[in-house]
Amino acid sequence: MQHHAKRAILGVIPARLDSTRLPGKVLRTIRGRPMLHHVFAYASQCGLLDDLVVATDSKEVYEYCVCNQMKVRMTSSCHASGTDRIHEVMQTLPADIYVNIQGDEPMIRPAHLEALLQPFLKDAAVQVGTLKTSITADEAHNPNCVKVVTDTTGKALYFSRCAIPYNRDHVPETRYFKHLGIYAYTRSALDRFHQLPPSRLEQAEKLEQLRFLENGIPIYVTETPYDTIGVDTEEDLARVERYFQDLESTGDSFPAACREFVIPADPG
Repeated sequence: MQHHAKRAILGVIPARLDSTRLPGKVLRTIRGRPMLHHVFAYASQCGLLDDLVVATDSKEVYEYCVCNQMKVRMTSSCHASGTDRIHEVMQTLPADIYVNIQGDEPMIRPAHLEALLQPFLKDAAVQVGTLKTSITADEAHNPNCVKVVTDTTGKALYFSRCAIPYNRDHVPETRYFKHLGIYAYTRSALDRFHQLPPSRLEQAEKLEQLRFLENGIPIYVTETPYDTIGVDTEEDLARVERYFQDLESTGDSFPAACREFVIPADPG
């Protein structure tokens, strides 16, 4: 991983084990390797990251990382979100930009992170960045798929679980974009987020990024052609397994091979 433009960029993978819908999900296997290992291996291929660390509140995840030479930090179990967990990491690991790489996004590609960081490389004033990908009108009506609309300069106007924009007259050119929950923030934006109380829109939509918008902090949204499946359920896990199986069968160059992995010995 190389340094870039004198601004230190740290990738952080928040990895909680106590997921309610899919218990222990970050250590569930996909193509024989734990999901977290896939995320770490693919993110580490991004040359813009100066370093990469897993942030967890789980002894099991911590031990897995140590066994597999993956840099890891133990964090509090009290955090309401991955953003708060990254804020804790920020106290001991200094950087200029922090990249929030979800531990349940095994389809992450280096290309996602490169696109995400472009606005920061072009403009020192950018504080927060995220990604979007084009979807169909049918997909836009799924409340589990978060949509985003942006202004002409690429700044987010709003994120919603509703289909936005509402296409009243069925204009055929109307496009819908899914928000991919991968973020980059400057140190000061992360600090500000942590100090602000949860906002009203954030609580209504259950979308933490609205806290930035409600408090006048712009979010730059870059388009990517690569969709991902965030793993929340057994069905998601099965879909991701099929995705990797299809990649292998077509000989796609992504993803590069993961290193062999080690399962920590049971202390009992």
